[in-house]
Amino acid sequence: MTNINRRRFAALLPAAATVAATPFPSHAQDPFPVRPIRLIVPWPPGGGVDTFARVIQGPLGSQLGQTVVIDNIGGGSGRVGTQTASRAQPDGYTFLLANDTFAATEALPVAGAATLRSAFTPVTLAISGPQGVFTHPRSGFVTIEDFVAAAKARPGVLNVGVPGLASSQHLTSELLLRAAGNVSVTHVPYRGGGPLLQDLIAGNIDAGVVTFAAGAQQAASGQLVALAVTSPARSPGFPKVPAAAEAVAPGFAQTTWMGLFAPKGTPEAAQLLFHTAVLAVLGDSKVIDRLTTLGFEPAGLDRTRFVQLFDQTIATFANIAAEKGIAGAS
Repeated sequence: MTNINRRRFAALLPAAATVAATPFPSHAQDPFPVRPIRLIVPWPPGGGVDTFARVIQGPLGSQLGQTVVIDNIGGGSGRVGTQTASRAQPDGYTFLLANDTFAATEALPVAGAATLRSAFTPVTLAISGPQGVFTHPRSGFVTIEDFVAAAKARPGVLNVGVPGLASSQHLTSELLLRAAGNVSVTHVPYRGGGPLLQDLIAGNIDAGVVTFAAGAQQAASGQLVALAVTSPARSPGFPKVPAAAEAVAPGFAQTTWMGLFAPKGTPEAAQLLFHTAVLAVLGDSKVIDRLTTLGFEPAGLDRTRFVQLFDQTIATFANIAAEKGIAGAS
């Protein structure tokens, strides 16, 4: 754990303790929570969001005094699971763990479908981190420069997997390709990062863009080659992997984030209790060390700053989607 992270959470936790003292609504006299908490992850197992959920699952349950049950519901670039969470009873026992693809779906709403943002209240922006560009060892690409050079030589020929069309990874890939000189590839959509990585390891696609944490272990074991991260600088947990900005796209930076949402109408005290528990987990040295090895950085931002980042992400994704003629996933 870095000293910066220690200082950050030393400052956050006293405020969290104040939040924890906020009483639950007077009609709820029983201790809360009294049964397991359902955490909906709108992606299949094995992707970045699922990876983060598994890291915090046990510690979060310990903080809350109840089991946290992860419910993976993939499909529609995260839309199917998000819709399921929006219909959950707003009683404090269901939360959504989503990444910036939620902002992508809001930037590119499906024709005739209601936007989902109004069905939720942001609770905590938990972490941020880079997306990663990965390939398989048999591709012949050793560096991100190799990949970009090949893509420029054969416009539209290389296949790049993404966890769903119009997902944050797809749009981040388009942002990176533009910054690298308007490079053209063919994006191949998957139901999530897990299925994508399986196909990439098998050599069925040329490269993939996923949350860096999703492919970090496979890269460390030699099953994949990590070509670049999309953060402005190298990840402390993987200092040998270059930032795209230093290699092929000067000034480029586009990080992913993951945050927790409550169905609209969830009691405020339940949201605050959950927020406090998440902050405590993110301040635990063992959790921070594990997140760092995956390329994540704890954020712990409150609702106001979370909403600001959400709005900024929507604007960024809407801009590149309009430029590239990308429509929302159906």
